[in-house]
Amino acid sequence: MKFENAAFALSCGKLSQLPAAERMEFAFIGRSNVGKSTLINKLTGRKALARVSAVPGKTATINFYSIGAVYLVDLPGYGYAKTSKAEQDRLRQLIQGYLTADRDLRLAVQLIDMRHAPSAEDVAMTDMLIDAEIPFLIVFTKADKLNKTERTKRMAAFAAEIPCYADIHTIPFSSVTLEGRDALRNVIAEIAEE
Repeated sequence: MKFENAAFALSCGKLSQLPAAERMEFAFIGRSNVGKSTLINKLTGRKALARVSAVPGKTATINFYSIGAVYLVDLPGYGYAKTSKAEQDRLRQLIQGYLTADRDLRLAVQLIDMRHAPSAEDVAMTDMLIDAEIPFLIVFTKADKLNKTERTKRMAAFAAEIPCYADIHTIPFSSVTLEGRDALRNVIAEIAEE
């Protein structure tokens, strides 16, 4: 699987705009500003494939990137309080609608900022993925921002903070050092070849 061959395919602001479910999909989900677009860029080795913003809540659509017969799907961030209630509801419905639609979703990649305890929305999303029996793993972003001691403490704390933690595959990730990139690429490539 040549990640570098990724190309933007389409953007959907409504569920009715979703493409036909003809390809296997890998969805990236997490809070606003957790690094979903950055992770997609680092995963594909492309600087500006997915639009990155320093302002949370910029991705308000579901963005599809094609790599051969596969879609990488960048979902809008959840939990950004500075958007209107109506916009928060629209994004929530868009995310849940996508996740519960009849699609060939092979893996959801939930991103959680390693520096902090998971938010209530993070835990709710983990619960939803478990309840819906959607295969998923957790990528802990911003791993380079913690020193070794802080990181050890956070990783130990996640075991108590995240439901069913012992059964979830996790990958620490850094967009600076690229720690975790190859591990995630390998998981995706392995599933795509099944």
